[in-house]
Amino acid sequence: MSDSPNAAPYRVLARKYRPRSFDDLIGQEAMVRTLSNAFEAGRIPQAWMLTGVRGVGKTTTARILARALNYALPNGSGAPTVKLAEPGLHCEAIMESRHVDVMEMDAASHTGIDDVRQIIDGIRYAPVSARYKVYIIDEVHMLSEKAFNAFLKTLEEPPPHAKFVFATTEIRKVPVTILSRCQRFDLRRIDAVALRNHLATICTAENVTFDDEALALVARAAEGSARDSLSLLDQAIAHGAGRVGVEEVKAMLGLADRGRVIDLFEALMQGDIAAALAGLSAQYDAGADPAVVLSDLASFTHLVTRLKLVPAAADDAVLTDVERTRGADLAARLSVRVLSRTWQILVRGLPEVQASAQSLAAAEMVLVRLAYAADLPSPEDALRTLRDGGPLASPRPPASGGAGANGGNGGTVGSLRGGGAQLALAASRPDVAPIMSAPAISAPAPRETMRLARFEDVVALAGEQRDIMMKAALERDVRLVRYEDGMIEFALVPGANPAIANDLGRRLQEWTGRRWIVAVSSDEAARGVPTLAETAAAKAEERREDARANPLVQAVLARFPGATLVRVQDVVAEAPPAGETDDDNGNGIQEGWELASDDLSAYIDDEY
Repeated sequence: MSDSPNAAPYRVLARKYRPRSFDDLIGQEAMVRTLSNAFEAGRIPQAWMLTGVRGVGKTTTARILARALNYALPNGSGAPTVKLAEPGLHCEAIMESRHVDVMEMDAASHTGIDDVRQIIDGIRYAPVSARYKVYIIDEVHMLSEKAFNAFLKTLEEPPPHAKFVFATTEIRKVPVTILSRCQRFDLRRIDAVALRNHLATICTAENVTFDDEALALVARAAEGSARDSLSLLDQAIAHGAGRVGVEEVKAMLGLADRGRVIDLFEALMQGDIAAALAGLSAQYDAGADPAVVLSDLASFTHLVTRLKLVPAAADDAVLTDVERTRGADLAARLSVRVLSRTWQILVRGLPEVQASAQSLAAAEMVLVRLAYAADLPSPEDALRTLRDGGPLASPRPPASGGAGANGGNGGTVGSLRGGGAQLALAASRPDVAPIMSAPAISAPAPRETMRLARFEDVVALAGEQRDIMMKAALERDVRLVRYEDGMIEFALVPGANPAIANDLGRRLQEWTGRRWIVAVSSDEAARGVPTLAETAAAKAEERREDARANPLVQAVLARFPGATLVRVQDVVAEAPPAGETDDDNGNGIQEGWELASDDLSAYIDDEY
């Protein structure tokens, strides 16, 4: 900044380096080519619709379009063109949004039909000095329904001197009747490599020293938005006192160190929860946001999956060396099934961390969940093992620093078979312990072997454990398809909580001290299977029908009009003398009925 008191005020980089021609736009080559061909052929439509995420250049493109439509040299020559190397007569005023014939309107604050009526009333007048009257309407999706309807006729048949350029981030909210009258361009997110090169050019022009990796971090954080990247670069220059360095950018963005993220990922894949929690705590103490750490873990999981499926992805210039080498190594050793499960847990846990008042604790619980799932076989493998009649393998081999089950090779512990996370990951680096060298979470203490022969026994066990919500869900929401001791397969009634299977599996492991396979069936035939509550209700109704057919009950109902049969229950009578029983088993059980009626109650009170 100049020390002169008359120096011009500082302009942020996003405004200072705003594109002024189609040549300055980055990442929008397809749109520029289409417009260039249309202008050269004279096939210029009456309206354009520009859509894309924030910061990709929709409003800037609209102004460049207005400049191209009204391009004229000072001598009066010129025609609509995309070649704007030489400034034209109207260019400066249009780009500064102060030209009388180029009108910009923010639909977010001008949503009503009266605002559109002003445009319709003024559009019939010829432009003052330019070739076309150009109306730029930003965030057009926020116009009201009546405003959109008022636009239809004018937009379909505008005067020859009028052009419209619409911009929106919510293209789905724009009526189809409007879209059909416009030529649509979807402005793409800017590639991270192109964005990094653009930032490097600006740093050079501003005499700012920078690290390539730091600019790559800024480009990645901008998520394809040129404006966001320039705003972040402005902040990074100020944060680093005129230098854009890696550590400064990480501290500014609250990013986790990529090497530490990969170390954390490896600890989770081996189920070493102690190392994982220590790694997260260290990154938190260094200033990393727990939600950002989880987001980086998810990004690295996605990267490893891509490297496994598309090895050529390692050539991406945005990747750091540590991501490229260690990511490729992990991709060769992890299965897609394990990576997919890891992704699902991280993506579902991220909103919990972002919404929690204790973000570190919430992130730790997500890591616990992830490390705990690391020793689980896939449902398919577990069911296959049970179907084949073999026992489920121990989830982890014993931790050992020396010879183990691998014949003395301490570099590889465990093996991946069938999609579980017992991964045959050899330690490719001397400073990293072999993966799967320690258990993630100690197994619950075994209790006396508990066998549950029927599904009803599971429901009864939930009652004994005072888990009333689970007991009610099993009775009301579950249609049993298949049951064996250790395995349950069921379908859910419409509207039931889809997490019942996971919750029941955890509860049964706690209650019985062994793992259970609990799966939700998608078999259409399961829809006809009644729930326990429906079965009980059907039996109760059947007993009521039998009771209504009893002559004594019929006599009581006839004697007291309005009386109803409430329920039928078994009554345990006093034990009869020896040799005299009420049933074949000598149980002393007789059937009783409960009837309800005001007259019946009054009669009983009077008589007894």
